[in-house]
Amino acid sequence: MYQKDFVLRMIEMVRDLIMGILGLIKKGELEQASEGIERIYLDVLKQDSGFFQNIPAKMLTDKLLHDHNYTNGHLEILAELFNIEAELGFAKGKIKDSLELSEKSLILFEFIDNEQKIYSSERIEKMDSIRKRNLILLNSITRE
Repeated sequence: MYQKDFVLRMIEMVRDLIMGILGLIKKGELEQASEGIERIYLDVLKQDSGFFQNIPAKMLTDKLLHDHNYTNGHLEILAELFNIEAELGFAKGKIKDSLELSEKSLILFEFIDNEQKIYSSERIEKMDSIRKRNLILLNSITRE
């Protein structure tokens, strides 16, 4: 029970940090936002963002759960980080990178949603928001 409470507190802490980073993105302080995201990767997940970005989307959950002993809590934090990185990529005009990160975020959120079998309106809203952003990104790519 102690470990579960700790993980929940970590997820909440990361969400608070991500809200601050989202504020930086909206203010156009993209370099500071990028640095904040990288700090979260290193401090919470003990790897840099490149480590996670290099894992193919189809192998993401299996590789992290089995090869690296991550928990669903770690995956939820990673889903949040991929989501905010997708926002940052969109703000920087890196549409393809943003779409890739956004798709990975959605894969993780859907996995967590299926595994936990506990209804979360916040998670459902987030997944819907990601799907909408993915459509916008896909439309941007097809117009290029």
